[in-house]
Amino acid sequence: MATDTTHADARSGTSPRGRKPKRPFLHRPAVVAMVFLLPFLVLYVVFRVYAVGYAVVLSFQEIQGIGSSEWTGLDNYQRVLTDRTGFTALRNTMLYTIGTLLVLIPVPFVLAAILRSRWVARQSMFRSILFLPVLTSLVVVGVVFSLLLSTNGLLNGFLGLFGVPAQAWLETRHLAIPAMIIMATWRWTGINIIYFTTGLSNIPNELYESAAVDGAGPIRQFWHLSVPLSKPIILFVTVLTIFGGFQLFVEPLVLWGSGGGPGQGGLSAVVHLYRTAFTSFDLGYASAIGVVLAAIIMVFSLIMLKAFGFFAKDR
Repeated sequence: MATDTTHADARSGTSPRGRKPKRPFLHRPAVVAMVFLLPFLVLYVVFRVYAVGYAVVLSFQEIQGIGSSEWTGLDNYQRVLTDRTGFTALRNTMLYTIGTLLVLIPVPFVLAAILRSRWVARQSMFRSILFLPVLTSLVVVGVVFSLLLSTNGLLNGFLGLFGVPAQAWLETRHLAIPAMIIMATWRWTGINIIYFTTGLSNIPNELYESAAVDGAGPIRQFWHLSVPLSKPIILFVTVLTIFGGFQLFVEPLVLWGSGGGPGQGGLSAVVHLYRTAFTSFDLGYASAIGVVLAAIIMVFSLIMLKAFGFFAKDR
């Protein structure tokens, strides 16, 4: 009987005392997960956490050469508050961010609703076509748009058909930000449509059918069903747009170089940081600019989360 019991326990994977045998240390699920996560965690800590922490430390110092620095306390942050060029760059960045929010949220959302409607056939084909601009190198896009936005470019030729005089998009200060918004609209509208289409596809069709039975037309269904039920994806795209706006760098650099465009009209905060760090080699002040910019992005993100009710207690 004892032998039969032992064989039965061996087949069931339990010890004679009713306990399962301990797994080898490397076979435990938590250990296996950590082994696979370890390369990512090491890279993240070294190139993200350490880099951010070191930048914060540099922001309180004046770098006088390789391996030579002097602790200056809050002097770099006081310079940030009195830097007129920095305020110009921040103003341009905020105007660009606001402009992209006004274009890249409502326009793609409306187009996504139209694309998902029964009036549009071959929706998969349209999604593939709309995704193509995202795959294009941003440097190539900048070079192409520098030609399209020139005085004799295609955009002015198109506007001339309606009697609009040619505009010096790349030579006029007040047109620098609209030029970059046009460029961003072409590049990011497609991917935002895909985001919004994915969010709209999660809304049950039964809700639209019930609304139609109650007499709601397409416009009322859009305002009272599509918009309220798409708040999470709208928040997601809004935060991504804010991040992208404040990280504006390649577009002005390709269109105007590090000079900032006509009358500093195309100078962004990141380009100003780049010039300070790698042209003037003032790494301490550049680090302070980066810290202030990160704090501004965080504040804007928290405001958007609050506006969309992310911190509501009934969630």
